[in-house]
Amino acid sequence: MAAPNLAFSHIGLYVTDIKRMEDFYARFLGFTVTDRGSLGPVDLVFLSRDPKEHHQIVLATGRPPNPVFNTVNQISFRVPHLAALREFHRGLAKEAVTEVAPVTHGNALSLYFRDPEGNRIELFLDTPWYVDQPCREPLDLTQSEAEIWTRAEKQARALPGFKPRAEWESAMALRMGRT
Repeated sequence: MAAPNLAFSHIGLYVTDIKRMEDFYARFLGFTVTDRGSLGPVDLVFLSRDPKEHHQIVLATGRPPNPVFNTVNQISFRVPHLAALREFHRGLAKEAVTEVAPVTHGNALSLYFRDPEGNRIELFLDTPWYVDQPCREPLDLTQSEAEIWTRAEKQARALPGFKPRAEWESAMALRMGRT
């Protein structure tokens, strides 16, 4: 029996400073607070960038001040175009974030950084190519858009498994039984 279709909806994060985290996700990443309230001792803030989704992120108080390990590897957000990725990159200079790393994965151009409480964020846009993963090469977002795309394509073409993204998507649709 095939599993029913699923669509990702939202993620919840325990936080230590809910006001600081709300400010960062709303002001810098452009989320809108859709609701807030308390369930017993836990304060909650719901945020979304999609009017069809009540929340895509929920912030919840209760994170220990010095957790030994964060089990969330990263939270990834797709941006619509390279100009948006570059705009976020410029804006990060004014934010209390660490580990800012623009990279290409061949199949995506990405910008990684840690939010104010250390959660890794990835902002990315898909490229028109596929390459075998994992792949991580430095990306210079200070170059012109033409230079970035030219270099990203040159790097991708030199990597194992290079093919047009549409070809990879067709193969995956077949493999997933969605033809």
